[in-house]
Amino acid sequence: MDTLWQYQFRIILLGDSTVGKSSLLKRFTDGVYSDAADPTVGVDFYARSLDIEPGVKIKLQLWDTAGQERFRSITTSYYRNSVGGLLVFDLTNRKTFDHVREWHREVSEHILPHHMVYILIGHKSDLSRDRKVTRDEAEQLAAELGICYVETSAKCNSNVERAFELLTRDIYELMKMGEISTRDGWDGVKSGLTAKVLYPAEEEAEREKSCNC
Repeated sequence: MDTLWQYQFRIILLGDSTVGKSSLLKRFTDGVYSDAADPTVGVDFYARSLDIEPGVKIKLQLWDTAGQERFRSITTSYYRNSVGGLLVFDLTNRKTFDHVREWHREVSEHILPHHMVYILIGHKSDLSRDRKVTRDEAEQLAAELGICYVETSAKCNSNVERAFELLTRDIYELMKMGEISTRDGWDGVKSGLTAKVLYPAEEEAEREKSCNC
């Protein structure tokens, strides 16, 4: 039986083939790493829950998209029903970094007039000797896109948890500010049976002050 959750976020992983999207998801959801590099065909599905704050459990529906062009018509149908996206590139492959803007533009155009919350992921940080993209370059791109940047390694289990938690927290905070909400016919965010009433940060602080229990 599924553990009770307050909200469900649908998150999609974006990026070229072989950047390591599947290995990131397997490390995050199953705690394992595999050297196997079989490309994703269409879309694969993963799930895991995170406790964002006391009494708030977020269920993550994680969609691993194929990076190859021939599967693009399949994966684009998942863009509109996602609230968050991890833009993943391979630190040892310059072309995958150069394609990040294209992925960002393609997804952003497909979901208009709505928006997606992104985080930029430089993957395979363990291969430092083969690095082709500097941290400064990646941080500059993230700043231009207005998103956070994290370097990860599924092999060494470095910053994998942090990347997913950062994105989840960003989405949750935007919900508290009223900038993201559930919508009929949209699967990006769903409320659970025990959904928490969200208040803006200032109002939440005032409520805590006035509580005498």
